[in-house]
Amino acid sequence: MKRTIAVVTAILVAAGGAWYYYSSSKGGKKRRGGGTRAVEATLGPIEQTVDATGSVAPKNRVEIKPPVGGRIDTLLVDEGDHVTSGQIVAWMSSTDRAAILDAARAQGPEEFKKWQDAYKATPVVASLPGEVILRDVVVGEAVTAGTVLFAVADTLIVNARVDESDIGKINVGQKARIRLDSYPESPVDGKVYDILFEGKNVSNVITYGVKVRLEKIPPFFRSQMTANVSFLITHKEAALLLPAATVRDLPGGNRVVNFPPGPDGKPVVREVKVGIETDEQVEILEGVSEGDKVLLPQGKYIAQKAPESSPLSFMGGRKVGRNDGSAPKPKKPAAKPAAGK
Repeated sequence: MKRTIAVVTAILVAAGGAWYYYSSSKGGKKRRGGGTRAVEATLGPIEQTVDATGSVAPKNRVEIKPPVGGRIDTLLVDEGDHVTSGQIVAWMSSTDRAAILDAARAQGPEEFKKWQDAYKATPVVASLPGEVILRDVVVGEAVTAGTVLFAVADTLIVNARVDESDIGKINVGQKARIRLDSYPESPVDGKVYDILFEGKNVSNVITYGVKVRLEKIPPFFRSQMTANVSFLITHKEAALLLPAATVRDLPGGNRVVNFPPGPDGKPVVREVKVGIETDEQVEILEGVSEGDKVLLPQGKYIAQKAPESSPLSFMGGRKVGRNDGSAPKPKKPAAKPAAGK
């Protein structure tokens, strides 16, 4: 029992000290920011975009397969190589030729060469000009007519998925900026060349495919890389800019900013007309001039009423301490009854 009383006493003493510090420090004020500060309206570039995610993909992808089943004798190209239409990319032996050459090889070099010249190898030909993006075979591997030996892409594009609420802002020929997750510091410019007609429903969200052709394909681009695409809606090189937080919305749709206090000590409120808006900046068309200073809200100190008593003065509806934060005096234990009574 004594141990329990000592623990409760220690807790209440600590709580009382914390309460005293809380109620006395900084005059009982709670920080919610740092007031306001003046910022200057400046000229600078601003643009409005629609952002979407997508991936790098071949515009046209063709798989090269052997004309017959057999065995691969020679590979002439590798991943990253450029090929032309009709170019021989590999030589192979049909199943019959491979069996005959294996038997002739056991009879000596002359016999092997005779059958090698008499029974010509089969060429594997590229049907699409472009870059080899996949080589999925090795020399000596047995293949069937359905085996994929190579994949060739004519060029790489970006397939983006745009939300249906924004698809009306996208047009063929529109400029876009692509940033890969793998190379975020190396943006690449492109243009929209196709907008798919059929949407895709994923978790009740409708998106539409938008294809972007790159102005120049960097060497680090790879198929299936994740891309972040910003479609340019509008751009102005020399706009009068203020931080977006300086503009307030009033009932009725009016927009205003606060200028520094006038002679009466109160901020001067002025209505403004805005243009391009982003999350960080807003273009001012009317109401502010270059070099004007307006107030940027930073929050303020709000006085808090000091508590009249310790927050632990009541526990479970039963008072266990006095208003001065001191611990209650422990009661004396009841005397034990005398033996035999």
